Amino acid sequence: MVVEDEAPLANLIGSYLERDGFETAITGDGAGAVTLARQVDPDVVVLDLGLPHLDGVEVCRQLRTFSDAYVVMLTARTEEIDTLIGLSVGADDYMSKPFSPRELMARIQAMLRRPRTGIAAPAEAAPGLIRSVGDLVIDVDGREVTVAGRPVALTRTEFDVLAALARDPGVVLTRAQLIEAVWGPSWTGDAHLVDVHVGHLRRKLGDDAVRGRYVRTVRGVGYKMGAGQ
Repeated sequence: MVVEDEAPLANLIGSYLERDGFETAITGDGAGAVTLARQVDPDVVVLDLGLPHLDGVEVCRQLRTFSDAYVVMLTARTEEIDTLIGLSVGADDYMSKPFSPRELMARIQAMLRRPRTGIAAPAEAAPGLIRSVGDLVIDVDGREVTVAGRPVALTRTEFDVLAALARDPGVVLTRAQLIEAVWGPSWTGDAHLVDVHVGHLRRKLGDDAVRGRYVRTVRGVGYKMGAGQ
């Protein structure tokens, strides 16, 4: 689904998507986008930040109440706060205008190639892999997370970041390693995207950077799983 109020750009993105074999729905209205998403149940949403009637941040927030579609947010405003706000409501990636439609297609294809278990499991791993860190339980195959028995709703990308960290709980992963594990080796963009998703994960898990019970920051290196305490 393409949500973009500049009709020529929306049609251009739509034509690239259709050429790559996607069925495409296009709208230029924020409020209409939420209704359309309920109707078509998209796998991917290309979402402009500046929309009439309902901006992209609010559209994304509402989408996340009923859809786990990948969301790529487009913005003509390059200030970092816009990017952080967009990602904090569940966007998986962002691109600043002007951008290459080919790069957008590459990012979308990379998203859709992600294994649904977050990352490739080691060959010796058995089906139904469960990771526990204190009160945090991660069902890798079932893609479910609970804290003290309470279900935690994560976006696909948030779950994939957590699963990547949980694969080897004692190992520190750099941003580059997390980018490769979650977004894929062909992804290009700002590596600080990882920091935003980690921050969102911590908020949902009831964690923070100081305590690092579940996700711990290793200064100058990256992230690892905490001890759960």
